[in-house]
Amino acid sequence: MNLTDIANRIRDVYQFIYSLNLPNYVLFLIFALLSILAGRYTPILVSWIIHRFSIKQGKEIYDNLIDPLQKAFKFAGTLILLSFSLAWLREYPGLYNFMLPFTDLAVTVSVAWLASRLFRQFVRVYGIGLVRKLGREVDELLLVFETLANVIIGFIAVVAFAQSQEVNLVGLLASFGIGGIAIAFAAQKTLEQLLGTIVLYLDRPFIPGEYIRLPNEVFGRVESIGLRSTKIRTAAKSTLLIVPNSTMANWEIENVTRGKKVMVLLYLDFAQLLEEREKALVQQIITESTNALFGIDPGSTNITLIPSLEEETTRARVTFFILGSSENSIQLRKRLLELANEKISKKLLAYGINFKMNEPTIYVDSPITI
Repeated sequence: MNLTDIANRIRDVYQFIYSLNLPNYVLFLIFALLSILAGRYTPILVSWIIHRFSIKQGKEIYDNLIDPLQKAFKFAGTLILLSFSLAWLREYPGLYNFMLPFTDLAVTVSVAWLASRLFRQFVRVYGIGLVRKLGREVDELLLVFETLANVIIGFIAVVAFAQSQEVNLVGLLASFGIGGIAIAFAAQKTLEQLLGTIVLYLDRPFIPGEYIRLPNEVFGRVESIGLRSTKIRTAAKSTLLIVPNSTMANWEIENVTRGKKVMVLLYLDFAQLLEEREKALVQQIITESTNALFGIDPGSTNITLIPSLEEETTRARVTFFILGSSENSIQLRKRLLELANEKISKKLLAYGINFKMNEPTIYVDSPITI
């Protein structure tokens, strides 16, 4: 079923329901139900728009950006259609005014969340290539840029929701600013703690459950991060250490838990028995391609070539370690590894060495021993 057929069916249903002269509250319930059903086709609508304006790259864009986020698109599309259905309740001001703020908030949050996930997917798929075209090395700055984009999306969402509720956000902030000067002097220490808390939650150098070491050689497990302070259960005495968040934000903290590595196992099956020259070439290409990646443990690449005399084939087992400070960081390195696999394939094929890379790549967590 294409988009035109869907549009025609929706139009026919709309005309039929409207011809029944039903009360508006019944029409609202009907169209709310239809919105839930029609929201499932949001990805199809987006796909049609993409193919309409980008014929050559439409399928690639859909497969890379839209398809992985189908649930988010369906959810946001359903809420947007539900907000339109609310128009049938205008003759019931009490109910309409009660439901409108909640509906607007749900739509704003869902669209902001979709925009955030969409930008993240774009960075994962296209951002690395764009950075390399500019002649820059891919590093953690890409994740910082992603965080800044999320902050901007959140700010736009707050402003949009305030405007929908006819709230003068600029005037409200200005009034807070005038009174904030007096409050800043009266509660300087408290504000300092709150700012430290904001820094810890945005930068997330540690989270509850992780083991950290402080500059004063205190080693312990983070139990909680409160509005004012962080609570750490010391390892030796099992006592509870309470440190102000402003202090934690300024300290150089060693996060022991995030010292883990992720071991990567690649298997390459060659269609022939490799000669010594070909073996050396395979090892050189794989080593150069993996060691050049940002976030790969230097010198950890190990290549084992296993010949099979019966089948006259050779299997290469490649192992190395990925380093990362967070889940997003690990995901970025996995994406870089996928690009490295493509690079290895092109180089070996250029030398006439045919092989098959087994999928999927195996990732094994290797946590640090505490």
